[in-house]
Amino acid sequence: MATSLLLLILCIMGFLLLLIRGHSKARGHLPPGPFPLPLLGNLLQMDRGGLLNSFMQLQEKYGTVFTVYFGPRPVVILCGHEAVKEALVDQADDFSGRGEMPTLEKNFQGHGLALSNGERWKVLRRFSLTILRNFGMGKRSIEERIQEEAGYLLEEFHKTKGAPIDPTFYLSRTVSNVICSVVFGKRFDYEDKCFQNLMKLINESFVEMSKPWAQLYDMFWGIMQYFPGSHNHLYNLIEELKDFIASRVKINEASFDPSNPRDFIDCFLIKMYQDKSDPNTEFNLKNLVLTTLNLFFAGTETVSSTLRYGFLLMMKYPEVEAKVYEEINQVIGNHRAPAVEDRAKMPYTDAVIHEIQRLTDIVPLGVPHNVIRDTYFRGYFLPKGTDVYPLIGSVLRDPKYFRYPDAFYPQHFLDEQGHFKKNDAFVVFSSGKRICVGEALARMELFLYFTSILQRFSLRSLVPPADIDISPRISGFGNIPPTYKLCFMAR
Repeated sequence: MATSLLLLILCIMGFLLLLIRGHSKARGHLPPGPFPLPLLGNLLQMDRGGLLNSFMQLQEKYGTVFTVYFGPRPVVILCGHEAVKEALVDQADDFSGRGEMPTLEKNFQGHGLALSNGERWKVLRRFSLTILRNFGMGKRSIEERIQEEAGYLLEEFHKTKGAPIDPTFYLSRTVSNVICSVVFGKRFDYEDKCFQNLMKLINESFVEMSKPWAQLYDMFWGIMQYFPGSHNHLYNLIEELKDFIASRVKINEASFDPSNPRDFIDCFLIKMYQDKSDPNTEFNLKNLVLTTLNLFFAGTETVSSTLRYGFLLMMKYPEVEAKVYEEINQVIGNHRAPAVEDRAKMPYTDAVIHEIQRLTDIVPLGVPHNVIRDTYFRGYFLPKGTDVYPLIGSVLRDPKYFRYPDAFYPQHFLDEQGHFKKNDAFVVFSSGKRICVGEALARMELFLYFTSILQRFSLRSLVPPADIDISPRISGFGNIPPTYKLCFMAR
């Protein structure tokens, strides 16, 4: 009986293996990679340290372009600046699709700006960029909003009187209020219970997306979607955020004046009204809610996480904090708030912020892309619909472009004369057609918050600098900063 069962299992595995090989022509001439097992794909080659570590190990054997199997699904991996640039910039149109993100698909179903494709994505991206610019991105009005929010944050830090605090929700609330002023037309009081709950939902969602189970789900969602697990928890978190956005849309609708748009939602409602007779319009309630959620989520979590990491690095390297403060004193002084125009006169501070972004690498895997047509790339043939992971983390640590890729070294962005030096491999916002729509806003926020806080406070760690561990608490879709406390000491 046991022999018959073993024979049956071997026959099934052999059949599946033949099936995989039989479909190889349909899958084109993909780059080489580790041999996939039936059903499991390359699961056994995945390291406990996360997908990025696994892919970097595979790069040593297979080079900068290779194929792995997420279960039965082939995915092409791109490592290093040259490979990623060649795909996302030099062949930008071919690689402009959004790849599968099964952990989020049940919530978004291909709608909204971040996860849509084709004409829907083009329309929503063009609209979102236009409205964000019109509401002050890159102009003085948004700068004033950030300065105002920074002022509220400084008041909160003064209230702590140097006592140890976890900065997580202080930073998420202040950063979120900037994007809230754009998409909702208002800021929230830091003590608002609804607002505090939203910050917890966003933070917890980002953590859940980055846990190992989420990576496993992305590989085997075809089976795992039918079973209980953490993926249901993430779904519920995002649904609660969607419900909040929908409630804000109803508030806007109740007092809507097409001649006087107050925020992103109003501008979208105007387009919905204009296109109401067009059955194929992308300006509908579903895209409104989910695009607003994309902007709200990304505009809250990425910048606040970067600032949390940045303060941790300043405590680990107090000599860097001292040099930043010296430059703040020289250029800005203590009698006015920092302004965006100061950045050009503060090369060291600018380099430090860039190095914080590079080393902490908030979204190390990048967001998956997809080839929208049959594509030839470096001698390989990628059939239409092939998913591609451009590993942003591998670009930000490419030793050809960064002398000490694993170290905190602000000189990566300074020339020999101490002037700020651009680096083509600095792609924290991705590159090509899918580059982050909020890049200008995020850059402005990071500079103004970082300088405003260090202008008024020195940072005191509860442990010696040598004992500060900057390793991410979780590394998956995102690098989650470690939990810590610090003291903001008034200067």
